[in-house]
Amino acid sequence: MFDFQTKIKRQIEILGFCIYNSAQKPLRTIDLAEFFNVEELTIKRDLQDLRSYGIDIHSDKKRGVCLTSEPSREKIVEIILQYMSLSHNEYGIDKTTSLLVKKRGLNSLSNIVMLQRCIDNSAIAIIDYNKVGNKIDKGREIEPLLIIQHEGTWRLIAGSEGIIKQFILEKIVRVQTSDKKFKKESYNLSNLFNYSWKTWVSNEKFFIKLWLSKFWADRIEPRILVFEQKLTQNEDGSVIFECVVNSLNEIASWIVSRGEGVKVLEPKELREIVINLAIGALRNYPDFDNYSFPKKYAEL
Repeated sequence: MFDFQTKIKRQIEILGFCIYNSAQKPLRTIDLAEFFNVEELTIKRDLQDLRSYGIDIHSDKKRGVCLTSEPSREKIVEIILQYMSLSHNEYGIDKTTSLLVKKRGLNSLSNIVMLQRCIDNSAIAIIDYNKVGNKIDKGREIEPLLIIQHEGTWRLIAGSEGIIKQFILEKIVRVQTSDKKFKKESYNLSNLFNYSWKTWVSNEKFFIKLWLSKFWADRIEPRILVFEQKLTQNEDGSVIFECVVNSLNEIASWIVSRGEGVKVLEPKELREIVINLAIGALRNYPDFDNYSFPKKYAEL
C-alpha cells in the first residue's frame, strides 16, 4: 500500500476509534500515536486533515479526541466505501486495475482521466469500443455519468442514444473529449441504482414476484436486495418476494444460480427466461435428453 493510502486508512481508523471510544475513557493523541507507531505530531496533522475533509473532530484536554458534531449520513457512506476499498485493495481494486492495465497499458490511465474529465464537465465523449472479438465500434458518442468497479472490472455508466448503458473500461480502446455538453441532471443519478439487481442500469422497470422456500427466505430476509422490496411471510416459513427491477435477464441468472427453492410467479416473461437458461445449462451434459425429471418438476 502506498504511503498516501496508509495515511488515509489511518485517518479513517482514527475516526472509527473516536466514535467507538466516545462513551469510554478519553482517547488521547499520544495513545493513537503509540497504537499506529507514528509521532504524536502526525496524529495531530491527521486530525487537521479530517477537519479539512468536513469532519468536526478535535483534541480536548478533558474529553480527548472527540467529535463535536456528527458527520452526515452521506459523508459516512463515502468514508466507509473509501475505507473498504483501501482495506481490500489487494483482493478487489488492485486485481481489477491490473486487468485493465494488462489490456490497455498506458492508455488505461489516459482513458480514465479523459472520461472523468467528461463526467466532471458534463461533456460528451467519443470512444472506440471493442464490442465483440476484434470488431471496433469507432467514433461512438456517449454521455459519461459514473465510473464504478464491480465483479472484477471497471465499468463506465453512460448515456447513449437516450438510453443508460454500461461499458467495460478494458474494452474502450480510445477516448476523445468534445466541446459538446449534455444535461447530467436529466439522468437522475441519485436513483440510478434503485432498481438494479446487481450492476445493470437502465430506464426500464419490471415488476417481479417470486416464491422463496424457507431455506432461501432465511438467507434473504435480513438483506436489502433492491429498492422498495416487499416480503410476505407464509405459514410454512416460505415468503413471497416482490420488487421492481430494471433487467429480467440479470435476475433470471440469479434465480437459476440459486437452484431449487426459488420460483417465478410473475411475470410470465421472466419465468420463460429462467426455464430457457436452466435448459441451456442442462444441455451441456450428453445424457440430458435421456434424463427423467422427478414429478415435482413436471409443472415446468
